[in-house]
Amino acid sequence: MKLHEIKQVLAGGAYDFLRTNPHLGKHIILLGLSGSHGYGTDTDTSDLDIRGCALLQKREILCGESFEQVTDAATDTTIYAFTKLIHLLTSCNPNTVELLGLKPEHYLYVSDIGRVLLANRKMFLSKKAISSFGGYAAAQLRRLGNKSARLTKQAVQEKHILHNIESASETFRSMYFHYPDDAIRLYIDDAVHPKLDKEIFMDISLRHYPLRDYQAMWNRMADIVRDYSRVGQRNQNAISHNKLGKHMMHLVRLYMMCIDILEKGEIITYRAAERDLLMDIRNGKFLDDNRQPTEAFFALLEEYQARMAYVQENTDLPEEPAYAQIQDFVLDVQERVVMGRI
Repeated sequence: MKLHEIKQVLAGGAYDFLRTNPHLGKHIILLGLSGSHGYGTDTDTSDLDIRGCALLQKREILCGESFEQVTDAATDTTIYAFTKLIHLLTSCNPNTVELLGLKPEHYLYVSDIGRVLLANRKMFLSKKAISSFGGYAAAQLRRLGNKSARLTKQAVQEKHILHNIESASETFRSMYFHYPDDAIRLYIDDAVHPKLDKEIFMDISLRHYPLRDYQAMWNRMADIVRDYSRVGQRNQNAISHNKLGKHMMHLVRLYMMCIDILEKGEIITYRAAERDLLMDIRNGKFLDDNRQPTEAFFALLEEYQARMAYVQENTDLPEEPAYAQIQDFVLDVQERVVMGRI
């Protein structure tokens, strides 16, 4: 769908809620393309996804009556409340950070405040991207699964399980009681399980550690492992609807975006440089005759995971986003709303 066609669609009755909903209308500060159109991976049959942001009103600010978002399922549109969007951006949430890195022509509407937000996008970038994008990538990876019984594939998959657990464990130190760096070591070795080729092992050295915190960590890791045993049916559903390639593409795209954030300090939503590769993945080039991910795909994935690991260790991004700058921005915007200067 061409841009002029998209704008014509938005002017139609299906999108009247953008103009008539009391939270939206003149309160919208940002409106842009999301999904495949935003990434540059759309096809002739791609749905139109719209994301945006709307300011709170004076009463909502002063009386604490904030809404969170307006969602229209029929058009796959989500407009976040200003404070909700700021919260998600501060945590480097992938679904919202991408709204700050669209191609200029993919912004369908930008107010003065919206332009200030976009100009200051880097205040939200921090090492939080590692866990946020890593968590989303892990969830996407668990959608894929692998039904093949070949041991080489099982061994490769075991590496991905370990990677997902390591991504999840990035948050353990902030959520649970402190433990030394070498207290919990996870690694892959020859399996003792009779049906596995390779297996994840643990070396643990903890003293005087709260049982409930350890149980919570263990449950989190166990859930990831269990997800792989359950993924078969979901994977088969994806195959029957020809969506497996799309899942694979989005997984690689998440790594691409996160690497840009950590390495360059830039949010690049539209993947022009990698579009051909992403479309090849989406269109099934990395699926075998049984519509399963090939070894070549897992090799490609390992390349991106290796790049991700490198930039994690070498990024210049701060540990935390620029909280003071973000708070000043929010305070200025909210004050202008309350004082009637917007």
